[in-house]
Amino acid sequence: MQKKLISVQLPVGKLKHDFLKELLPTSNSSTDVVVGPQLGEDAAVIALGDNYLVATSDPITFATEDIGWYVVCVNSNDIAAMGAVPKWLLVTLLLPEDATTPAMVRDIMAQITQACAEFDIALCGGHTEVTPAVTQPVVIGQMMGVTDKNALFTSAGACVGDALILTKGIGIEATAIIARECEAQLREKYDSRFLAQAKNYLVDPGISVLKDAQIAIATGGVHAMHDVTEGGVSTAVYELATAAELGIVVYSDKLLGTPVLYGDITRTLCDMFGLNPLGVISSGAMLIASAPEKSDAICQALSKAGIRADIIGKFLPPEHGLWLEDATRTRQPLPVFETDEIAKLFSSSP
Repeated sequence: MQKKLISVQLPVGKLKHDFLKELLPTSNSSTDVVVGPQLGEDAAVIALGDNYLVATSDPITFATEDIGWYVVCVNSNDIAAMGAVPKWLLVTLLLPEDATTPAMVRDIMAQITQACAEFDIALCGGHTEVTPAVTQPVVIGQMMGVTDKNALFTSAGACVGDALILTKGIGIEATAIIARECEAQLREKYDSRFLAQAKNYLVDPGISVLKDAQIAIATGGVHAMHDVTEGGVSTAVYELATAAELGIVVYSDKLLGTPVLYGDITRTLCDMFGLNPLGVISSGAMLIASAPEKSDAICQALSKAGIRADIIGKFLPPEHGLWLEDATRTRQPLPVFETDEIAKLFSSSP
C-alpha cells in the first residue's frame, strides 16, 4: 500500500536552521570560494586576484514604506560585517499587478538612488517587473564589495574569552517597520511626535552598520562581526556562536535593563503588539566579538562617534552551551527565534 505524503506548511520568515543546514552543500565546488553558504556568515567570499570579492543577497519583505532605503542598507550591512567595503548593487524590483503606479516606482527608485549616494555605492543593474506573483512591492538586492585578503572577518573568527559587543540597540528596524506599517493603530493611542520619532528610527539611530564596522576595525581587536537581522539579537548571537563553534553567555540586564540598548519607544511598541524584543528584526545593530582587552576601547571609540555600544556577553568553550543570564546570575537557555517576532503583525492566521 502506498504511503500518503503529509505536507507541512513552513512558517513565515527564514527557513529553520536545521532545515537550512540540510539544503546547503557540505563543501565548495570551487577552490575560489573562500566562504560559501554557511549558517551565521553574512556573505560569500570569492578569491579575486590580490583581493576578496564579498557578495550577498537580501530581500525586503516586511516593510513597504521606504523599501528602497532598506534594501541598500541591509545588503551593505552584510558586506560591512565581513570587513569589506560595499561597492556595487543590483536590484530586482517585483511590483504588484493591481496597485503599481508610475509614482510608486519613481519613489522606490529615488530611495535606492539616494541611499546609494549616501553610502557611495554604485547602482549597476537589475530587473523590474509588474507581476501577479506579489501583492505588495518586493525589492531584492544583490551587493558586492571588496577587501584585502588580510582584512577579512568571518563569524567563525570569535575566540573563547572574547567580549561580545552590541552596537546601537535592540529592535531599531522593527521600531521603524511597526511605526510605518501599523500607523493607523498607533494614532489611536499615541501623538504625532511619538509616531514621528518611531518612524525616524530608519535613519536615527539608523539601520546601517557601515560606520560601526569601520570604527571597530580601526580600533583593533575585532575577531568577528555579525549583522543583526531577522530573528533579532538573540538569534544573531546564536548564529555567531554556532559559526565559531563556541558557547556564550549573554547578560539580559545589559539588553533589557538599560535604555542605552533597549529604548522606551521600542519597549512601548513591543509591549503593545505582544512581541519579544529579543526576537524582533534589528538591522542597525551589530554584534562584535573582540579581544577582551580591546572591548572597552571599541565601545569608547563608537561612543565618541555618537554610536551607543555596550558589552553584552562573553564567549565560552563550546561545552558550556548558550545562555541568557540575569542580574542574579540565574541562567536560562538562549532563545532562538526562527520566525521573527514581527511576522506576527503580518500573519493571516487567527
